[in-house]
Amino acid sequence: MKKFVAFAAALCMAVSLAACGSAPSSSAPAANTDSSDTTTTSTPASQTAELEGAVTTGGSTSVEKVILAMQESFMNANPGVDVTYDPTGSGAGITGASEGTLDIGLSSRALKEDETGLVGTTFALDGIAIIVNNENTVTDLSLEQIKGLADGTITNWSEVGGPDAPVVLIGREAGSGTRDGFESIVGVEDVCVYDQELTSTGAVIAAVAANPNAFGYASLSAVDEKVKAVTVDGVEATEATVQDGSYKVQRPFVFVTKEGAELSDAAKGFIDFALSEDAHQLIIDAGAVPLA
Repeated sequence: MKKFVAFAAALCMAVSLAACGSAPSSSAPAANTDSSDTTTTSTPASQTAELEGAVTTGGSTSVEKVILAMQESFMNANPGVDVTYDPTGSGAGITGASEGTLDIGLSSRALKEDETGLVGTTFALDGIAIIVNNENTVTDLSLEQIKGLADGTITNWSEVGGPDAPVVLIGREAGSGTRDGFESIVGVEDVCVYDQELTSTGAVIAAVAANPNAFGYASLSAVDEKVKAVTVDGVEATEATVQDGSYKVQRPFVFVTKEGAELSDAAKGFIDFALSEDAHQLIIDAGAVPLA
C-alpha cells in the first residue's frame, strides 16, 4: 500500500512539471500583432523654416549707420534674405510705408497725430547734437540760447560768449526727422532763419565744418571730429545721458509699417532682430542708443 501511494505521488509531480514547462511565462511581454503602428517622430517646436525673400526699407538718413550695421548682421545670419535701404528722409520713409512701396519705413521722429493708419515701433534712441565749427569758442548753450540762435533773436556769437561774428544756421530740409525733432524740442517750428537747408546729415556736418560762423544740428551717431558738439544746459550728448533723459535734445528711431498690412516672415524677422538684445551692441557701435 505504501509503495502505491509513493508511486501515485511521483506520477502527479511529473504531470505537474510537464504542464508548467508548456505554459507561457507571465513576465514575458505579449507580442504586438498589430501591423498598423501609428507612432511617429514630431519636429521640435523650436525648429523654424529658413527665412527667404526681400525686405525693402527706406527713409531717415540719420539712421543710416544703425540700419546698415543691422542689415549686414541679419543678412549674414539669414543668407536667403535681401534687406535694402534707401536713404531718402523721414518724410519719404513714412510715405513709403503708407503707400506700400516700402515694407518698413524709417523715421527719426515719432509719428504725428495726423499720420494715421500707421504703426510706429521705436528701435533705438538718438541724441540730436548741437554742432559748431571747431574754431568757435562756445562750448555750452542753454535751450533758450539755442532757440534765439535758431529764430534770429540772437544774431551774433558774442551774445552767447563767442566771437564777434554773425550767426549762420545750417539745417535740414522740410520733412527731415532731424529737423522736426530739433525744431519741436527747441520750440522753433516754422520760425528758424536758415542760411542753408540741406538734404542729409552728412551735408550739414560738412557745411558747419567749412564755415567758422556756422552752427547746426545732427544725429549724435553721425557726429565726428570735423565739428564740435556743445553741451546743452551743461549736459553732454552721450549714450548714458540720452538713455536716462538728462540730455534734452533727443528723439526716437522708428520703424514705420502700415496698420493692418501683413508683413512677410523676412520683414517680421528683421524687426524682431532689431528689437532683440542681439542688436544692442550694433546700435551702440553705430553711435545710437539701444532701448533700456
